[in-house]
Amino acid sequence: MTTPPSPPGAERTDGPTVRIGALAPLTRPGWVEAGRHLSAGLELAVREVNDAGGIAGKPLELVVRDTAADPERAAAVVDELAGLGVAALAGEYHSVVARAAAARADALGLPYLCSSAVLDALTEQPTGWVARLCPPQSRGWHVYADFLFGAGHRRIAVAAQPSVYWASGTRILRDYLAPRGGSVFELDMSALTPAAVCDELVDQRATALLLLVGHPEPAVSIVKSVRNDQRLAEIVMGAPAGQPELAEWASSLGDDGAGIPFLRYLPERLTPLGARVEKALRERLAEAPSFVAFEGYDTIAVLADLLRSHGTDRARIAEAWPHVAVEGTRGRIRFSRTPGVGVWQWTGTPIQVVDRDPEKPDHLRVLHAG
Repeated sequence: MTTPPSPPGAERTDGPTVRIGALAPLTRPGWVEAGRHLSAGLELAVREVNDAGGIAGKPLELVVRDTAADPERAAAVVDELAGLGVAALAGEYHSVVARAAAARADALGLPYLCSSAVLDALTEQPTGWVARLCPPQSRGWHVYADFLFGAGHRRIAVAAQPSVYWASGTRILRDYLAPRGGSVFELDMSALTPAAVCDELVDQRATALLLLVGHPEPAVSIVKSVRNDQRLAEIVMGAPAGQPELAEWASSLGDDGAGIPFLRYLPERLTPLGARVEKALRERLAEAPSFVAFEGYDTIAVLADLLRSHGTDRARIAEAWPHVAVEGTRGRIRFSRTPGVGVWQWTGTPIQVVDRDPEKPDHLRVLHAG
């Protein structure tokens, strides 16, 4: 790995605390609830590291910055955090934002462990500076496509907004389903109203509608329109990006939000560590923790292990990605190189397709695992 010149402030990594910079969407238009769960996981893990003595006797300090789902803001924040002397970066939920952060971290020579952003092409070129905990989008959405196909869906509509992330998801689904006799057609939400979406679904004889759109809007309006249209009583709606995972979905939609399958990155059973962390996160959040909160916790668990064993030198941290072997909340974490993915990748991330039980909307049902 070629090490670029150190950015301003890099020499201050050897201060009274060991600093980790954290990125999260904490204000709109970012998905604020996801940012809150991610931050809760990060903060809980930092507290536990410090309760256990910190890093070589120094407190671990989390320096949190709001990205507000803005790639340009994220890039500027990475510059700021590099100047503050952080040893590494953690976090982020939105893929297009994480991609901007990863590009800047790579340019500055700053290790970045991405918690929750799944876009396969997280960086334009292979890099040794970036690693990722969540699965690449292609793997997760292939599992979701398997679920759709196994449930008998052959004509699938996607209500999509313009986005690299949504376009990538549509392409993954189409490429995977077409050879198996399935078809995927796109409904452009920059041009259609929720009522017009219903008309298109009827005209196209779709059996499933996937919501590749932002939350709360237009996702909430689309769901309500489809639920209220008697012509579409048999259609299945899905949200592979995970919108129904968080409590805000249920509070916005009530019973209408149930029975909408989504991807969740949790195993059938958490590890013993995961069970303990789940309890602590539930108390911290005053609600059931989402998979995003576990991703945050595991991010710090990995970085703390690297800091203890390799120190705060940025190049040494990045060089150690392939040697990681950490017990996380959802399994043992190791990084490797994955074809088509330019960053170090945890390949063992568990993947489930779940929904909110129509009989008990507060309960999540596992429909499929991959």
